[in-house]
Amino acid sequence: MNNYPSDITRAQFKKIAPLLEAARKKTRPRTLDLHHVFNALLYVLKTGCQWRALPKDYPKWRSVHRYFQVWSIPRAGETSAVLDVVLKKIGRGASYRQWQKTQNLIRHR
Repeated sequence: MNNYPSDITRAQFKKIAPLLEAARKKTRPRTLDLHHVFNALLYVLKTGCQWRALPKDYPKWRSVHRYFQVWSIPRAGETSAVLDVVLKKIGRGASYRQWQKTQNLIRHR
């Protein structure tokens, strides 16, 4: 797997993994490595590429997008989504906010 500038290390990922894993009920064993899924998500946020344009080094775009949806919705009784908390924790909150602004502009055209 290629390393992209947006990727985080396994050591960095270990600090946020429990938050990401807890965002979804565990109904069956995971088949995807969440580290790869999260790095793919960071790639989209950093580059602004379309979901379908994710490099083949990452998991399938539909899988990454599905995790993005799960991580973007605040859980019951919480004001922030897991993705907001995690990105702030690793210092990537600014890229997420910029990406959100871009998406809002596209939707309102």
